Amino acid sequence: MSTKMNIHADPEVTNAVKELALEEFEGAGSPGTGSVEKYRRLRAIGTRLWLDTGDLEAASKVWSSEIDALTTNNTLVNQVVQTGAMDSVIPSAAARIRASRSDISDQELVIEIAFLVNARLALGLVSKLGVHVSVELHPGTALNVEQTLVFARRYYEINPEYFYVKVPLTPDGFIAARRLSAEGIPVNYTLGFSARQNYLATRFSMPSFVNVFLGRLNSVVEENGLGNPENVGEKAALASDEFVKELRKSRDDIPTSQIAASIRHGGQVATLAGVDVQTIPPKAAAEYLAMDIASDQIRKRTSQELDIELAHDGLARVVDLNVLWDVDERFIGFVEDAVSQADEMVYGRDLMRVAREHGINIFREWTNEERRAIREHGKIPDLAQWPGAPIDDLMSISALESFAQDQSALDDRIKSFLT
Repeated sequence: MSTKMNIHADPEVTNAVKELALEEFEGAGSPGTGSVEKYRRLRAIGTRLWLDTGDLEAASKVWSSEIDALTTNNTLVNQVVQTGAMDSVIPSAAARIRASRSDISDQELVIEIAFLVNARLALGLVSKLGVHVSVELHPGTALNVEQTLVFARRYYEINPEYFYVKVPLTPDGFIAARRLSAEGIPVNYTLGFSARQNYLATRFSMPSFVNVFLGRLNSVVEENGLGNPENVGEKAALASDEFVKELRKSRDDIPTSQIAASIRHGGQVATLAGVDVQTIPPKAAAEYLAMDIASDQIRKRTSQELDIELAHDGLARVVDLNVLWDVDERFIGFVEDAVSQADEMVYGRDLMRVAREHGINIFREWTNEERRAIREHGKIPDLAQWPGAPIDDLMSISALESFAQDQSALDDRIKSFLT
């Protein structure tokens, strides 16, 4: 009997999907030559600029030659698919894939078509704008090392020059990202929320990019009454950027850059000047471009410069927010031990074991029931429901589950064509 992994690694299936993805792709377009002074200020102090959208029309409104990549995710791709943009592709693709492997199940076929849709949308952006595009894996692969490897390699094979592959930050993701990075595949290790997560990722997995989803950190502080949300996510992003830069400076084998993600408004763009990369939604980019900003306001800041006002009662007494921006010697000791054992690790639970041995509370083994409860609540968790859970890991699993919900809507649309 065939298994899911056999289906998705079958050369007949992978070649059929690759051909379907590339059938209308004629190569990369031109990024254009127009320049924007406010973008130039950011580039001058070391910040690469990406747009956080898969919508070509939205991107074009704030575009300039200073922008060199776009990011997509399950939510953004689902928004495009729900417009009907892929309705003509899905039935014929289903027939072609079934012809390549007659025993493919409906669920396996849905995963293949979802992969195809992501690839085609990303290739469309490459063909129009000639820039790198971060492509997202199906959330169902996030807790499976082998599936992550299979689909990441397939994305890279489709377009090695312009695709960055997003791998969700999970214990299994650390193992997969390390192996992919060693193969030369550019990994955008996404759904990160803390400096310590990214310190571990940078040192252990050495991906091309790590993230802090800073807007969601501000939201979780506000919605859970932990204090004033202003600057919480920004402080975490700046601190993570500092640790990543220090690791990159101290070791020649580390290629990792820090991304400030989940930017919500134009002011954050200015505050985070100097971070390696900012991925900015078009709305926030437009706000930034419309702001009256003096030249000296766009400068590199340190995490220590940002003041935060946290509460001292209620949940704030038991939720440790310091893990978002602190990396202490005990944590560094855990990371170095993990690196020394990395080549023997096969699954995320191997990394989780080393963390437990060092008394580091950075991972929780989430049950399927807990993940469903998190998904039902939404992308900003109720911290009172999860006493003792590390806030960065809780935020990562909440982000993954929110993307899984949007992926489910996308999958349902695909299924509607398979009857």
